[in-house]
Amino acid sequence: MAVWFVYRLVRVLFDLYTLALIARIVLPMLGMSYAHPVMRFLWNITEPLLAPIRRHIPLVGPFDFSPMVLILILWVVEQVILWVIL
Repeated sequence: MAVWFVYRLVRVLFDLYTLALIARIVLPMLGMSYAHPVMRFLWNITEPLLAPIRRHIPLVGPFDFSPMVLILILWVVEQVILWVIL
């Protein structure tokens, strides 16, 4: 029973963080300003992991691929953690 709880907790936490990354990308496209409290919150929780990736992956024109790289890294880490749990 405890293993199932930890498994679900890990899945939910990684899913929420991935949704935060996606929201950080999409909301400015929909016109939400970075001065908005929601955007500041998303910036504060995602930037610590995005900044190191951004230092190693250059921009390609106007495109920033660091969120996609981070989502892939998070998925791999999640899978490893879930494999260890089970």
